[in-house]
Amino acid sequence: MKLRNVFLSLFAGLGASSIHLVLMELKHRTGILPEFDPYSDLQRMLSSVASPAIDTSLVWLLTYINGAMLLGFLFGQIFPYLPSKNVFIKGTMFGVFSWLLLGLGFLPLVGSGPFAYSLELGAMPAILMLAMLMVYSVAVSLLYDKLTRTVVNA
Repeated sequence: MKLRNVFLSLFAGLGASSIHLVLMELKHRTGILPEFDPYSDLQRMLSSVASPAIDTSLVWLLTYINGAMLLGFLFGQIFPYLPSKNVFIKGTMFGVFSWLLLGLGFLPLVGSGPFAYSLELGAMPAILMLAMLMVYSVAVSLLYDKLTRTVVNA
């Protein structure tokens, strides 16, 4: 992968992370599933590893780092290999894979169980997480596709 595409994947991830954070703030302000708060779970997990409590603003920064740098970079790496030429389908595939990975990996790691089943909120946390990841994934796909096409055509 060319260095230019690495930077473009980071920019696409940053843009998609910004959209995701706005949705997370709306979730918080409207009181949707207040019991399901993976960011607080992450903070608790990190605090148990580190001696002082980690500031909430640092957790939000970690969200940007995760979304922009890690997921954006990963998406840029696998974008050419995802089946389909349709960027919506590529984003959807990435979203479903991310949902499965987080639902079966991250949520059990922070004590919520697979797809937050331990919270006893039914399917709502899994559905909300899928919706949020789909918004992020389709956004990163659209942004990455547009950025790489613009650079190639310039």
